Amino acid sequence: MHYLNENNIFIFLVQLALLLGLARGVGEIFRRWRQPPLTAELLVGIFMGPTILGRFLPAWHQAIFPGNAVQQNMFETAAWIGVLFLLLESGLEIDFASAWRQRGDALKIALADIVVPMGIAFIPCFLLPDSYLVNPQQRFIFAVFMATVMTISALPIAARALHDLKIFKTDLGFLIMSALSVNDILGWLIFTLVLGFFIRAGLNIWNVISVAALTIVFTAFCLTAGRKIVDKVITGIKNKKMPQPGISLTFICVLGALCGAATQKIGIHALFGFFIAGIMAGGSRALSENVRQVISQMVYAIFVPLFFVNIGLKVDFLGNFDIFLILLVSGIGIAGRFAGAWLGVNLTRLPKTNRLSIAVAHIPGGAMEIVVGSLALEYNLITEPVFVAIVFGAVISSVILGPWLSYSIRKRKEISILEYFSARGIVSSLRHNERDKVIEELCELAAGQLEAPDAEDIYKAVIARENEMGTAIEEGIAVPHARLPEIKTPLVIFGRSVDGAEWNSPDDKPVHFVFLILTPGDGYDTQVQVLSFIAKAMSDAETRGLIAEAGEAHEIWEILQRAFAGKHVVKNKKKT
Repeated sequence: MHYLNENNIFIFLVQLALLLGLARGVGEIFRRWRQPPLTAELLVGIFMGPTILGRFLPAWHQAIFPGNAVQQNMFETAAWIGVLFLLLESGLEIDFASAWRQRGDALKIALADIVVPMGIAFIPCFLLPDSYLVNPQQRFIFAVFMATVMTISALPIAARALHDLKIFKTDLGFLIMSALSVNDILGWLIFTLVLGFFIRAGLNIWNVISVAALTIVFTAFCLTAGRKIVDKVITGIKNKKMPQPGISLTFICVLGALCGAATQKIGIHALFGFFIAGIMAGGSRALSENVRQVISQMVYAIFVPLFFVNIGLKVDFLGNFDIFLILLVSGIGIAGRFAGAWLGVNLTRLPKTNRLSIAVAHIPGGAMEIVVGSLALEYNLITEPVFVAIVFGAVISSVILGPWLSYSIRKRKEISILEYFSARGIVSSLRHNERDKVIEELCELAAGQLEAPDAEDIYKAVIARENEMGTAIEEGIAVPHARLPEIKTPLVIFGRSVDGAEWNSPDDKPVHFVFLILTPGDGYDTQVQVLSFIAKAMSDAETRGLIAEAGEAHEIWEILQRAFAGKHVVKNKKKT
């Protein structure tokens, strides 16, 4: 029996400290430049791996990263734990129940964004020269795999871009996330089946069919009965007031391991099991936003950087750099995902101004594309030059997402939130501190300023939207909203809760500032801009402090007027 010696542990700890420290440090710099941290993590791996350090300072590289199998397997294991948790966390971000309820528009967009990219990518990949293929006899399965790579969008990167632009909580953001959720589920299902067929290429057709059938049955069970069982367990943990987030985190990790073991036993990769486990847990309303945030921060602070750094340690990016292949993979990947989402959104009745934003949100391959490529490389389905091209395509698509999506939002006709807001729509001290009661109180005030509908109908619409996706946006702010076909002009109502209302906020803070936003049925544009105005204005700590200290409604109105006009808010001097 072989045991790790002290030198193995020492080198592993040096590797961990060096690589994690560099990845997180450079990642924060990239974050400030509004670029995805995965780019920084890959660059750290490329610099410390055979591409740079191994090429120019081989002695140093050998000292830090010895070539013996035991040492390599230690870090490799840590890296693969990272990717398992990445898929688990990605599943947590998918609200399958809400996505299913949005299946009309979301399903059209998601299906088009599966079929079109696969169609665009298949032929050029099938016609690649033999030198790019591991086995030219498997050209068809290679082309199917590459086409599948082009379908999977990076939901976490798109979500963060929507957060940065302050539109994640809007109906537009909700629709984008719903469509991406369906895309991810279908894309990963197709990929895992393709990978399973490739691994079992020597088996007879009935074995292949059994793997496909078991995979579909497992997925269907998890997304139906499995979600209900998991929800009951998480609800029980919450009701019994067990320590949070510890107990929930343990349960979700155990669930991931069980589902991963099940999919591995079926004959497809364990990653799919972790992904499905995340979806089951993420659908539970009892899992608070704060617990989700803790899990997400743990995954992206520790586990994910190790995986992407490890990619750079394993592959020589200079030696396998092929500009033709990189341009081909990047071009057909971005063009295919954009064209698919564009076609899908044109099959809906959404306003034309939203179509570009939705299509752009689907272009990043990001982390998911790299994970899929890593699996294919591990199973010898693709060559290293093809993998390098996939990595470049994922990074390029992720880098251009932010500026392109921001441009699509800026193209909208500008409005002024003050057109829909007045001193009559302000409650200086809300009577209640429960979410539903607060919304009901604000809806009553809104009904008094509208010819129709009545307060009860407004409340039903707002609370239904709130239950689909919570609208608390941290720092004590919530923006409940709804689109009402009966109204012609948007309306904004503000309420201040002195004691704070419970709202399941991502930062676990009580909500003190509530903006009720009502827009017409086709008011996607107005809603996006109004919510963005509010989020930007209220992100200023001084503004929040002045509103908290203000007395009557007219004082709050003066502060909000200046904040929404983009002027510096100053405290009014009391007359002596």
